Amino acid sequence: MKDFQFSRFWSRVMSGSLGLMFFAPVHLDAQTICSPDGLTFLKFQVQKGKPCYEAGYYDVENGQKKEVLLLEQSPLGLVTNIGDFTEKMSVVNTEESERRSSYKLTRSKVSSVDYHANVLRVNLQNAQKQSLQIVFEVSNHNIAFRYVLPQQGETACLIVEREATGFDFPANTTSFICPQSDVQMGWKRTKPSYEEEYKADEPVGTPSKYGRGYTFPCLFHEGDNGWVLISETGVTGKYCGSRLSDATDKGLYTIAYPMQGENNGFGSTGAQLGLPGTTPWRTITLGKTLKPIVETTVQFDVVDQLYEPSVTYKPGRSSWSWIVWQDASMCYEDQKTFIDLSADMGWEYILMDALWETQVGRERMEELFRYAQSKGVDVFLWYNSNGGWNDAPQDVKHRMDNPIARKAEMKWLKKMGVKGLKVDFFGGDKQETMRLYEAILSDANDYGLQIIFHGCTLPRGWEKMYPNYCASEAVLASENMVFQQHFCDNEAFNACLHPFIRNTVGSMDFGGTFLNKYLNRNNDGGSIRRTTDIFELATAIVFQSSVQNFALTPNNLIEQPAFEIDFMKNVPTTWDEVRFIDGYPGKYIVIARRHGQDWYVAGLNAEPSKKTIEIELPMFAGQTIKYYHDGKDGATPSMDNVNIKKNGRFKITMPTNGGVVLCR
Repeated sequence: MKDFQFSRFWSRVMSGSLGLMFFAPVHLDAQTICSPDGLTFLKFQVQKGKPCYEAGYYDVENGQKKEVLLLEQSPLGLVTNIGDFTEKMSVVNTEESERRSSYKLTRSKVSSVDYHANVLRVNLQNAQKQSLQIVFEVSNHNIAFRYVLPQQGETACLIVEREATGFDFPANTTSFICPQSDVQMGWKRTKPSYEEEYKADEPVGTPSKYGRGYTFPCLFHEGDNGWVLISETGVTGKYCGSRLSDATDKGLYTIAYPMQGENNGFGSTGAQLGLPGTTPWRTITLGKTLKPIVETTVQFDVVDQLYEPSVTYKPGRSSWSWIVWQDASMCYEDQKTFIDLSADMGWEYILMDALWETQVGRERMEELFRYAQSKGVDVFLWYNSNGGWNDAPQDVKHRMDNPIARKAEMKWLKKMGVKGLKVDFFGGDKQETMRLYEAILSDANDYGLQIIFHGCTLPRGWEKMYPNYCASEAVLASENMVFQQHFCDNEAFNACLHPFIRNTVGSMDFGGTFLNKYLNRNNDGGSIRRTTDIFELATAIVFQSSVQNFALTPNNLIEQPAFEIDFMKNVPTTWDEVRFIDGYPGKYIVIARRHGQDWYVAGLNAEPSKKTIEIELPMFAGQTIKYYHDGKDGATPSMDNVNIKKNGRFKITMPTNGGVVLCR
């Protein structure tokens, strides 16, 4: 192995292009490319004709630098209908450079990013002299790579059939991963929808629940050595979404493409690609601690904004009758009640959910839109995406799947002053479906509409790529707590997973913060909430989405302590900075987020006993702040003004299923 050296000769010869592939292949030893801080590394080589890599970090302690390998030798390459780029490969040449960019985000966990990465481009060819380039970008704690396919002579298009791309973990690794469901199973054949249950600290190589692998993102723990988060970003209508396969008994996971039965069997399982073309980015975030996992921005760093916003899109808070009052609440009077709730709370939006077309009707909906506007409240409106891929019966159907109907509908919505849509029940990860996501977003921007996706795939850098994109569900979200007691019983466990996994890579439309003890209209039956009120307040900080659909109901205004309601009136939904403070996936989390000059620190506890820890809060050092906690008995919601020492240290206690919030 030798350290990666910048090749001035090849930089001059290649000048950053994909051309000049007529050079004879050269033999190159394994090359190492490091992050700007010199601590994250990737090593690339071709071994017996097969491209591969390994990755890790350098641990510096007492002046000594030790290599920590987190991903063992893992395969690279892909197979297309015109050629195999996984074996009999040789290196033509390599190029290196660096990439710097500064960008803004308006609807994510940070608002301003300065990105700096070292870049390695490896130009390869197969036995038929067909060309492939692999681009690696290594930033501090992050690795992103993708394949670039130039035009092959007169061949200007191809089908990518599968990838060999893999992630090989040491045998002692455990996983925090969500199984991919089988196709068209579950309620009304609506799966896969990224709504399965995680297993925590499961040994690598354990078969997935359905034998279909695992949905992104996927978190792995290698004992004292550290953590690895695997995902992908930059997926558009030009490619399919992917996931991880089941692992071999040696811990090798590979990229898996959609299943044939997705989208009701319609569309290819691979990707149709025009040449020159690129695959999405495969991303690896790694480190000795969980801090880089929670704080990563790699999903945005390597993608570009695809169009300009047609209007200035507004983040905000929203009421939502359906989550607790359910289908019957989609009636004229109940929607007026929740418009009033949003107005009383000072919230920006109301989400009007399924069945509005049949249970209210378009003419009376127009009256509701005008009433909302008179109260200073804007509207998000629900739609069923379904054209022909599942049996979900809820209206409004057959508007979002067809471009002619979609544009006509959006024209009406713009005229009525509606500000956003929640589009539900998608068909999977095939390229056909990814084209639909992109078409909805693009058309919606033309009409000044924001978009939330539900019953859907994971967002993959979309907050930056599509400026009117808000969030996706793609998680076992709050509705399941209403449906089954099991999910209420496991609320804390799941909530303590999301900041490390699902919500760290993209905005998450969870729809939580319940303050009713019983999850029904009269607060007297149905599923029973196990968490404390302070836990629920804390999720408004822990969970990130630029538009938050909260589960409050009108009775909360008089039944909950005034300080709880005041907190929910003022909680922000967009953030300028995020800091991981402490935690372990599925056990507990303490996280800090900054909005403007205001810091919010939130903690959740899912462990079977109370959690007392001393945390460092430099943002509050020497200040008097508000401390929301569960009281000395662990059950009485309380708010105290507390003084933080000049050293910024403060001891918090969270009961089982409890939480804390600290803010000014």
